[in-house]
Amino acid sequence: MNYIIKNAKIVNEGSITEFPLLLKEGRITFDVEGCEGAEVIDATGCYLIPGVIDTHVHFRDGGDGSNPAGDFATESAAAAVGGTTSVVDMPNTVPQTTTQEALEQKEKMAAEKSAVNYGFMIGATNENIEWLLQMDHRRYAAIKLFLGSSTGNMLVNDEEKLEKLFKEAHKLIVAHCEEEAVVQANLKNFKMEYQGTEKETAALHPQIRNTEACYLSTYKAIERARRLGTRLHVAHLSTATELNLLSNKALEEKHITAEVTPNHLWFDDRDYEKLGNKIKCNPSIKSNDDRLALWAALYDGLIDTIGTDHAPHPKEAKKKPYFDAPSGIPSIQHSLQMMMEPFFNPESKDDEEAIKTWMPLMVAKMCHNPATLFGIESRGFIREGYWGDLVLLKEEPLPHPITKDELKYKCGWSPLEGETLHTRIAKVFINGELVSEGGKLTGKKNAMALQFEK
Repeated sequence: MNYIIKNAKIVNEGSITEFPLLLKEGRITFDVEGCEGAEVIDATGCYLIPGVIDTHVHFRDGGDGSNPAGDFATESAAAAVGGTTSVVDMPNTVPQTTTQEALEQKEKMAAEKSAVNYGFMIGATNENIEWLLQMDHRRYAAIKLFLGSSTGNMLVNDEEKLEKLFKEAHKLIVAHCEEEAVVQANLKNFKMEYQGTEKETAALHPQIRNTEACYLSTYKAIERARRLGTRLHVAHLSTATELNLLSNKALEEKHITAEVTPNHLWFDDRDYEKLGNKIKCNPSIKSNDDRLALWAALYDGLIDTIGTDHAPHPKEAKKKPYFDAPSGIPSIQHSLQMMMEPFFNPESKDDEEAIKTWMPLMVAKMCHNPATLFGIESRGFIREGYWGDLVLLKEEPLPHPITKDELKYKCGWSPLEGETLHTRIAKVFINGELVSEGGKLTGKKNAMALQFEK
């Protein structure tokens, strides 16, 4: 089916404009004349944006879909209804994506299951650096490097191997930065004092995975990248202090860039009392001052992309005592709405001029910049000939609290349950096909493997 979309406010490349466009044979064109049989969509009252590209997801599926936390079918469905049209999946699955065979297994699995476009990162380990450096870099999105242990325990701590990787990598390195020695020392001390007591709660998490751990690791990674000229992307920043290490130059002028998650912008340490392990993630959610500094850094250009770090776990696992509960938050279904909420919530709604400033900036961080930084071909922008990945978003006239019933996640829960969001995702197109409407999948799957330029 071909579609003509008219009367939408188009948010793209720094401005909000209005003109009709056509989705023809999966691609975007501005020549809307002479396309007989196209379905005309009157998008009056809607904003039209490129599909969100989330370059940091953990769909938990190594190939057989057996993980109770999530699989590619369920988590990509959540992405699709939430306005995310392309994802890059992380390597800490079972099996880990650290070999050619594991990558091929995941590619085959995603081709069969995914509701959204897909790509993968290859995980670095202490053992696979030589192979990784020789691999065809167009096959994968980036190299994922864990400088602090997290779910999957893919810590790389061999200094000689790290030096070689940073010196010789031809691909973007995406680093999870937490200083392992600091985290382990804190963990040991806090376990001795609090394990098995009434004070063993998730409120300990930002004290164990603290600011010092984040800053030291990020400082070391950035120092190495600067010395060796490495393209480095620091994942999920969580502290104000790390921002001092970054530059607000234009994206094209940087070789060191950074990401923030909606969760680190939405929650702070006051929320542990209510939500507990539901917001336990690595790196930890920290203070309100940190949260506000991260928001400011988005405006100032210190932070370049927004990625969810979508990381589901079964509800039963999250109910365990703090020290036994896994880290990770499911969030991809509402990430776009979370980023819009501060500007459409009636209690804090800003004026029209603020929306005109924010929406193009949000589109840059969630759509344009991920495509540019990761070299994703023909996506992330509303341009002639680009793939028709588009989202129609509008203000919700009758907002309602998020309920478990509407969640697509395999794990079946979200820390946002009960929250009210004031926008809705009206329609989602992937490769020119309408795949989601009104929060429900249409049953039409049109996903493709992402192609990488560099």
